[in-house]
Amino acid sequence: MSHSVLIRGGTVVLPTGQKPADIAVTDGIITAIGSEVSDGAEVIDARGLVVLPGVVDSHVHFNEPGRAEWEGWEAGTRGAARGGVTTVLEMPLNAHPPTTTALAFDAKVAVASRKALVDFGLWGGMVPENLAELPALAGRGVVGFKAFMSESGIEDFHRVADGLLAIGLKVTARLNALVGVHAESHEMVERTTREVREEGRVDRLAWCRARPPAAEVEAIKRLLGCMRGAGKGVRAHVVHVSCAAGLAEVDAARTNGVAITAETCPHYLAFTEQDFERIGPALKCAPPIRDAATRDALWHALLAGQVDLIGSDHSPCRAADKRKGDDDVWHAWGGVSGIQATLPVLITDGLHARGLSLERIAYLTATSPAQLFGLYPRKGAIAVGADADFAVVDPQKQWTLDADALETRSGISAYLGQTFTGKVVRTIVRGRTVFVEDQVVGAPGWGQLVKPNAPHAN
Repeated sequence: MSHSVLIRGGTVVLPTGQKPADIAVTDGIITAIGSEVSDGAEVIDARGLVVLPGVVDSHVHFNEPGRAEWEGWEAGTRGAARGGVTTVLEMPLNAHPPTTTALAFDAKVAVASRKALVDFGLWGGMVPENLAELPALAGRGVVGFKAFMSESGIEDFHRVADGLLAIGLKVTARLNALVGVHAESHEMVERTTREVREEGRVDRLAWCRARPPAAEVEAIKRLLGCMRGAGKGVRAHVVHVSCAAGLAEVDAARTNGVAITAETCPHYLAFTEQDFERIGPALKCAPPIRDAATRDALWHALLAGQVDLIGSDHSPCRAADKRKGDDDVWHAWGGVSGIQATLPVLITDGLHARGLSLERIAYLTATSPAQLFGLYPRKGAIAVGADADFAVVDPQKQWTLDADALETRSGISAYLGQTFTGKVVRTIVRGRTVFVEDQVVGAPGWGQLVKPNAPHAN
């Protein structure tokens, strides 16, 4: 039986700008946008609210199969539902085995299809031992290949040295695939870490000093060198850039016609080193949280258009693996549980504090990632014919993220106790409400696998 929904009276953020409009949905697809839209079987009153395209979070780690106790697909996508995230693109590592073979891809799709509340795509991995597997993974429909220039922290996902990265970029160019790169210089990080540890430092800021912004800048320069050597059709995306200096390298290369993009994450926009000192291991990540001046420069670069998209880099672990670092920062697992915070941070610190427009928020969180990873126009924008994926927000609502509202399995998040202005009040995935009135109401198994559109012939 056909299912119809009418979202009435909201301020709708369209590709052409925001306007009051009704949205009609039939069987999960947007069928009309306008003022004279007929009633649906289910009517949602959005008066006084903003309707954004559902967030396409292109950087999450759910760690299942193999390390499901770290998070898992159900817990992870419950957090997505609360955060207005309607599609997640999940990273290959921390799952065990990592998604570096076609077999591992199939195993992950099987578990995600049973448990996900929201739609999902999968990244493949690029590691020294799997270059021969890349064509098979591309054939399965990965959204891209993730590579580390520094140690990943996971024993079954090895970094690629520059020579291998250059070869891998050649292979992915032939497959018309994109490589997502963790850009921190292995050599520089090894050296600075050794120097800091030889001083006997175990304090939180020791972690920041061991991984300076210069390590990001150097890695991005080296990545650009590898791209130059790899020839035509090479595409790379720098994940979680924490500093404006890194964005400037990407921006300059792009101006010269290099197919390179960059993302940042809400935690680099929301927090400073002083917060890390106070909050501790929950905010340990790589690259680390930066000082206030670096954070402000990052915002400046974002407002100037140098950030292509924003991904949460939601990377949880067991609570014990964070607590281990309470007195010695080196012992804590690195990763921030932030899938619920992307829109609240961008509305609070962006829209209200810095004048970042709702249109730009929609672009950075939905349209741009959907376009970059080949999911547009099905995902990423509110348009007739697209999937009915929406984040309905109350941009003026003040609220505090408390333990009851946190979905992550460990119960640990740097955002706990943070107060925001701007709240997701309803999340809709293909016409079905998965979160409303502070309750996750979606069913595991509703989420579907999405794959990049077939590339156009050159």
